[in-house]
Amino acid sequence: MSFFDLPPVIERMLLVSDKISDLNFSVGQQPQVEINGKLTSVQPLGLQKLSPYQTEIIAMSLMEGNPDAALRLAQTGSVDLSYSLPAKIRFRVNIFQQRGSYSIVMRVIPTEIPTLASLDLPAQLSEISNLRNGIVLVTGPTGAGKTSTLAALIDQINEQHHYHIVTIEDPIEYLHQHRRSTINQREIGTDTKDFPSALRAALRQAPKVILIGEMRDYETTEIALEAAETGHLVLSTLHTIDASKTVDRIIGLYPKNEEQVIRTRLAQTFRFILSQRLIPRADGKGRVAAVEIMKSTPRTREYLQNGESEGKTLLDAMRDGKFDGMQHFDGVIKEMIERKTVALEDGLAFATNQNNLLLELKGVSGKDDFMHGDESLPAPARAPQRTSPVVFDLT
Repeated sequence: MSFFDLPPVIERMLLVSDKISDLNFSVGQQPQVEINGKLTSVQPLGLQKLSPYQTEIIAMSLMEGNPDAALRLAQTGSVDLSYSLPAKIRFRVNIFQQRGSYSIVMRVIPTEIPTLASLDLPAQLSEISNLRNGIVLVTGPTGAGKTSTLAALIDQINEQHHYHIVTIEDPIEYLHQHRRSTINQREIGTDTKDFPSALRAALRQAPKVILIGEMRDYETTEIALEAAETGHLVLSTLHTIDASKTVDRIIGLYPKNEEQVIRTRLAQTFRFILSQRLIPRADGKGRVAAVEIMKSTPRTREYLQNGESEGKTLLDAMRDGKFDGMQHFDGVIKEMIERKTVALEDGLAFATNQNNLLLELKGVSGKDDFMHGDESLPAPARAPQRTSPVVFDLT
């Protein structure tokens, strides 16, 4: 079997299920597909365990016609790029070196742009499409659905407003069509050198909305804040587990002597911080998004600017901010468990504070042994360590 003819292999792997989120090619393993967060080995066209030579050929096939990607792989040991089967399906691809060989993960990108409703996201997030300026951050671990949420928000803006929207992505995932808005999508490595240079250029391109695939470093964060301060609506992502840690991450990018200044700037410019975790559904039909929402209010701005203290934390503000449209992870997960949307064990595994959640669930779970220190209970987790596909496979 020649690996230069990669499309038939990919097509055969995709036939396994309509719930596939990733394709995985690793040395010493058969080709694998990820379905609802679980890897399953497959044998497309009779392929067995892959050799280093075979994964290298797959990598070269994916980078064919993209010399810049091959150069970045050689220089840094990993590269992100997009790949498509014409008129069929698109992928976000990461190729990386490990133990002297190549591994490849190909994330399936749905052809249809999701909506907030199709992702089963809180209705109050529709407010974001009417914001005129500021920063909206969508956070969570890899595979928590951040990209899908941003795509849904951009699509809603596209449907409602006559704006110029510029996206800067690495790589481009969802392909947006011009509707009421005009959308220009730029890909790192193909259309522009890096996030900071693309973001600086975007400020001269008269956009109303700027989407940044990820705020990875100080320079990108600083320009994003400047854009928000000068009247742009900026949407981006961070790999942080909740609102508090998101604030800490941004402040930590700046010198210690600038902490108060950046706290003030962030308090003035942020509009929403959304944190996401995907939890398996109790019925086994995909996963459901638990979303923590922190909104800009006098109280959250005060805590952000002055720092958190006992009884004055961002979590306290979210717990008390239901009227303002805010919610916190454990409150959302508690409701999911009560509605039997997710199983008790899965809900606890993704909770921020397991013990507190168990106390609140007393009389709901019907499992009194959980309330008496059952040793089988997993240790409390500050944040889930699972890695789940970015693509929402909700039904």
